Amino acid sequence: MDDRRRYCPVCATPLMTKRLSGIDRRVCGDPGCGFVFWDNPIPVVAGIVEHEGQLVFARNVRWPKGMYGVVTGFLEPREEPRDAVVREVAEELGLAAEITEFIGVYGFARKNQILLAYHLVGHGEITLPDGELAEYFHVDKACAQYWPGGTGLAVRDWLQRQGFDPQPRQLPPEVEAWLKAPPELD
Repeated sequence: MDDRRRYCPVCATPLMTKRLSGIDRRVCGDPGCGFVFWDNPIPVVAGIVEHEGQLVFARNVRWPKGMYGVVTGFLEPREEPRDAVVREVAEELGLAAEITEFIGVYGFARKNQILLAYHLVGHGEITLPDGELAEYFHVDKACAQYWPGGTGLAVRDWLQRQGFDPQPRQLPPEVEAWLKAPPELD
């Protein structure tokens, strides 16, 4: 449950915690309002980008050194997930990209997200235009490792479908500690 919300977005009455259907929920304290914060998962697209025959992994500017991932982003209102992942690759890596396949749906409980993962082939020269990514690097598919959750599982699944045997990545202690800390507000 997200306890950061303190006031009802409908009537501004302070929220309170109430057990509904066996789960603690934030609800409006005004019985006439009826607002319930359901805290439904947020849909996020994830793109495993192949560029010049290798996979591209990147580090977000807010992540510690040693933490990397794939391109991810939120859907805009009424945007199709396929369009969103192509847009995110263009925004974050400066690449034109085409989707080759939908990989799957993955939960990411730490951030209360549902990930829609795709494989894309990117064309052009990589640039980091918006300042969201600190760095990127290329990895041969045969050497790519996966991390134990979220988009890492999509990387693992996609590589296995391509006939590779990806191994789990041992995360540095500072990355393990960062992952165990409460998530930051985006």
